Amino acid sequence: MSSVVQSIVAALSGKISKEFIVFLVSMIPILELRGSILAAGILQMDFLPTYIAAVIGNMLPIPFILLFIKKIFSWLKKTRLHKIPEWIEKKALSKSAQIEKYGYFGLFLFVAIPLPGTGAWTGTLLSVLLGLKPKKSFFVVFLGVLTAGLVMSLLSFGILKQLFA
Repeated sequence: MSSVVQSIVAALSGKISKEFIVFLVSMIPILELRGSILAAGILQMDFLPTYIAAVIGNMLPIPFILLFIKKIFSWLKKTRLHKIPEWIEKKALSKSAQIEKYGYFGLFLFVAIPLPGTGAWTGTLLSVLLGLKPKKSFFVVFLGVLTAGLVMSLLSFGILKQLFA
């Protein structure tokens, strides 16, 4: 992930603002919030602008996933590309145990704990595949993104080190 983020930062630096780079990286599946905070570190940004840009960028695709992913997957399954949504669904559902067991709290934890393979995109997709309510899922994912952003920022900006030094 680090080399992808470094490539994006190198390609966009000087062409658009640092905040917009963080915003864009946070919208990319897999990179999401963790990648955007890494980008902010490379760009030597401060905590608050990073946090705001990362959270907004990470949340921007979520309503579209909630509203349209079933229709998009349904359409793709009727084309030569049918293996793509099938693979994505299978991959996402392999991570669904926590959400199936704990419901919305499991969804919150899935998004909030910044581990590889978790995050807003996959959490939202799982909420749709598991039939959770879209409005409630949006709110829960938003709380998860806020929490993950704080966790990553505290670690990445060394705030924890400063507090306990």
